[in-house]
Amino acid sequence: MSNEETVKKMLVYCAKTQAYSAGLDELQFYSSPMIVEACVFDLIQLGELVSKLDPMFMETNPQIPWKKIRGFRHKVVHDYENIDFKTLWEIITHNVPGLIGMLKLLS
Repeated sequence: MSNEETVKKMLVYCAKTQAYSAGLDELQFYSSPMIVEACVFDLIQLGELVSKLDPMFMETNPQIPWKKIRGFRHKVVHDYENIDFKTLWEIITHNVPGLIGMLKLLS
């Protein structure tokens, strides 16, 4: 898969997290296990896709926190029961919208 295809897939997963959480406040988000799990799954997918990118591509685009995206995936997959939901909410509401903008510039 090319870097461009991977970035496009990443944009799809970002868009899903935004659609699932649209119109919700933090408490509503926490109170909906299906939405939380859907968003977590999409963030895991983002981390998986990062591993498919060419290392040189990532080096030439240091504005994107590739290691943090991948690191969050590892944290969630290996320690799901201890997810910090406040951090998850911050990622979805603050980090993902910015990531979308940066990824669009690459696609």
